[in-house]
Amino acid sequence: MKTFLIFSANSIYKYIKQQHYNCSVNTITKYIDYLKEAYIVDEIPQYSSKLKRELAYYGKLYNADVAFNSLRATGNVYDLNHNLENVIYNELLYMGYDVKVFNVKNKEIDFMCTKDNKLYYVQVAYSVSNQKTFDREIEAFNLLDNQHQKILITKDNFDYSSSTVKHIKLKDFLFLDSLDK
Repeated sequence: MKTFLIFSANSIYKYIKQQHYNCSVNTITKYIDYLKEAYIVDEIPQYSSKLKRELAYYGKLYNADVAFNSLRATGNVYDLNHNLENVIYNELLYMGYDVKVFNVKNKEIDFMCTKDNKLYYVQVAYSVSNQKTFDREIEAFNLLDNQHQKILITKDNFDYSSSTVKHIKLKDFLFLDSLDK
């Protein structure tokens, strides 16, 4: 069975259904709740201006400890993009941010972070040196106004900052206390 690093109850349900097994979303949600209670995974809700929609969304799950990521590696191959996203998620929590997933016109922004009445949109990618990857990561930002800071975090050493997007290199991000710096 394929395992997921960052997933939702709905995506697990779809995968199980594709494998011709019977299981309900409610059962999957119950198991996820057990994992959350054991501090194995954290659930991040999707932001919605309507509370009912936010409650109805099956949140995205992250490993509480990225060491769990090595348990799912097949053939010694790790999914570096998702591992990095998981590390950034944990660091944002450590910095004291309230973190949610944000969708704009069916484009996902990895994290919408709030702290001290400031809001930040954060995209995470291992590398955006490939133009197609860069375009995909920036596309969601282009659908937003410029009221709030847009941040791209990558392992790239080249600075991809623009007039509307602040690029933070991973090695610099890990030493930050706040996204303001």
